[in-house]
Order: sequence, then structure tokens, then C-alpha cells
Amino acid sequence: MRVVLVLTIVLFFSACSHKKVSKELKAFKYTPAGVLVPQKSGKGRVGDNYIYAPNIRFPLEKAPAYINSQVYGVGGMYGKRGSLCSKENYKYPWHDNYCEKRSWSMPLCPSGKGHQGVDIRGATCEAKKYYAVAVERGVISYIGNYSVYLRGESGRTYRYLHLDSKTLKVRIGQRVKRGQRIGLVSDNMGNTKTSIHLHFDVKETLLIDGYSQKVFVPIYTSLVDAYKRLLKGKP
Repeated sequence: MRVVLVLTIVLFFSACSHKKVSKELKAFKYTPAGVLVPQKSGKGRVGDNYIYAPNIRFPLEKAPAYINSQVYGVGGMYGKRGSLCSKENYKYPWHDNYCEKRSWSMPLCPSGKGHQGVDIRGATCEAKKYYAVAVERGVISYIGNYSVYLRGESGRTYRYLHLDSKTLKVRIGQRVKRGQRIGLVSDNMGNTKTSIHLHFDVKETLLIDGYSQKVFVPIYTSLVDAYKRLLKGKP
């Protein structure tokens, strides 16, 4: 009798979880790669839908998550007035922000400069609640004041910025598995103010103008692909 009861409970919660995932998958929407916020935020890499990091796990442990601009979104430095915790920042559709106006040298961006990756908010505007996880197996190659680098077995380097440095789950030189917890998303940026989010970017070696260069690649489409698998329960 007890076994039957336990099985019934497990099946009930599994059905509820599947229903929630299906609802989230139906709600998920995103704007095309390279289409940036139309507020003088720069020019993105429009039309580049290539998946530079195939089959990676989504870098946040759980859904929902929201990719959008921290600078040109509501409450951002150049965005609409309001709170960084505005509901506008925590809803679909996603908006690419790779190549958004920045001073960093970026050979794959139309202007030659720009944002090196994308910014990802968790489900809610709460610091130190949502875990960033390893997107593939690899080694933790660097830990800074607010950043962690993961060198994947693929040869790609993944950077996780704005994690809470006091509660990291990894150390330099540690081998990690796909999906293993790295740290908690926060607004940590040293003495500089920022919003609660994960900046995530990927560096890999490409052949550019006949020369091999290690560059920050467009990651938005790869994350769309990874997020769909996460929502289907197959991260």
C-alpha cells in the first residue's frame, strides 16, 4: 500500500512538473539574433544564426530566465526610467545584446567594438538565489573578484561574470561536470554598480582573414537552442 502511495505521489508531481515546463515552452519567445534594442544601442550581428557552441547546457540551473540588455533596458544607464526590477525586464521575448555599444575590441561586431556576450536575468530580481552551472565538462581556469572562467573539453572558454564571490562552489583547477553548480547570480562588480544578472560569453578559435584568432563569438543562438532543451527537460 505504501509503495502504491509513493508511486502515485511521484507520478502526480512529475505530471505537474511536465505541465509547467510545457506552459513555459509555449510562452517562450525571442527576437532574431543581432537585433538589438532600438535605442541607439549599436548594431548587432544580424542574420548570424550559426550555433557556435553546439549542445551546451543552459548556464542557469533553472528556467525561467531572461536575456535582455542591462544598459538599455528599464532602469539601465541608457534605458527607460524605472526600476531594474521592473516586470518589463522579467518577461519574454528575449533580446540579443551581443555587440551592444561598448569600448571592447570585437572583430566579429559590425563596428569592431561591442559587448562581448549576453546578459541573463534569473526568474526574479533576487540576488544570490539562482545558480549558474557548467555548460560542459571542463576545468575552472580562473577566478577573479566577480568572474569565473571555465575551459571546456571542446577548447572553448566560458566566462561567468557577476557571481557572488563569497559563495562560489568551485576553485581554480577544479574539474567540473556538465550542469555542476558554479556560483550564485548577483550584482557583484567590485566597486561598480550593476544589476542582478549573469554576463555570459564564449571565446573560441576561428579562422578570420586567413589567421587563427581566439575571439568572443555570438552566443545568443546557442543559448536559444540550449534553453529550448532545458524547457523540454533535456538540458
